[in-house]
Amino acid sequence: MELKFLHILTYLSLALVASHAALPVTYWNTKLPNTPIPKAIKESLQPSGLTEDKSTSVDVGKGGVNVGVDKGRHHSGGTNVNVGGNKGGGVNVDTPGGTHVGVGKGGVGVTTPGHHGKPPVSVGVHPGPSPFVYNYAAKDDQLNDNPNVALFFLEKDLHEGSNMKLKFVENGNGASFLPRQEADSIPFSSEKMPEILHKFSVDEDSEEGQIMKKTVRECEEPGIKGEEKYCATSLESMIDFTTSKLGNKVQPLSTETQKENTEMQKYTILGAKKMGNNNDKSVVCHKQNYAYAVFYCHKTETTESYMVSLVGVDGTKVKAVAVCHKDTSQWNPKHLAFKVLKVTPGSVPVCHFLPQDHIVWVPKN
Repeated sequence: MELKFLHILTYLSLALVASHAALPVTYWNTKLPNTPIPKAIKESLQPSGLTEDKSTSVDVGKGGVNVGVDKGRHHSGGTNVNVGGNKGGGVNVDTPGGTHVGVGKGGVGVTTPGHHGKPPVSVGVHPGPSPFVYNYAAKDDQLNDNPNVALFFLEKDLHEGSNMKLKFVENGNGASFLPRQEADSIPFSSEKMPEILHKFSVDEDSEEGQIMKKTVRECEEPGIKGEEKYCATSLESMIDFTTSKLGNKVQPLSTETQKENTEMQKYTILGAKKMGNNNDKSVVCHKQNYAYAVFYCHKTETTESYMVSLVGVDGTKVKAVAVCHKDTSQWNPKHLAFKVLKVTPGSVPVCHFLPQDHIVWVPKN
């Protein structure tokens, strides 16, 4: 069993080593030259792909999956991999370049100390239906204490001086992209779910296991009429899907806040600028709960995207991405937006702000 776990971790350690070569960023620069990387994508990159002082960790619950990279001053970019399973000490293997692989007790992990002793960023996954999957009915408890509820609004309210109660929170999902070669080597299908969960040492009946199964299932379900959907398991595949739908001249946008506000507060719109050209096409990518970065991307024909400047009553400034859907006639009548706004499918355009870990791609003007 220990040798099997050691084999599983080979691809994880290789993925981290590959991240030091910044493969996803290199692909970005090749396919999208002179295109700034938005914050939402920066935060989903392995730290060495973009910055040297940010350590990353990816956790999937109790004794689950943990991934981190050390870029400390006195280290050589080493990687430490720990795999739980059997009782007792386990097997430790040191690989070239400072990589340490351990097979022992307590779940699956890939960790090293943070830069200059900083602790790694710990990221967990949490349950709950996504309000950005439009063929799903909202559960009643989604209306309670859910920051996504406030993100929906009517297009008529998108103007300077309009006031809204909003809550912009920091990204809670810090799962990182794997380079495409590594991501493609890992199964991503309901049929292979037992194998996937076994690879990540996640119990099928655990909360983490149920979340991962739900993410894969949502990715496999057909989209609504007029929607082209795709789950990108790497940054490279997200770029390829987007450019295949919108062309090579695209601009990615994400919401950025001056600081996190933990409480709902009133924001005032200072201005809104429509982005993209006039063909109402866009690709929106929503980050999913998974062991590594997976984005649910969908292209629709009847959407408009805006950059919206807001200021809160406490002075917090936000540059928020808003997406307005002109035709909601194919959405589930019990979708969260209709419950919040008290409108019916297809009656009026419905808009929503994007959380900070989501991205909208629009054609460049």
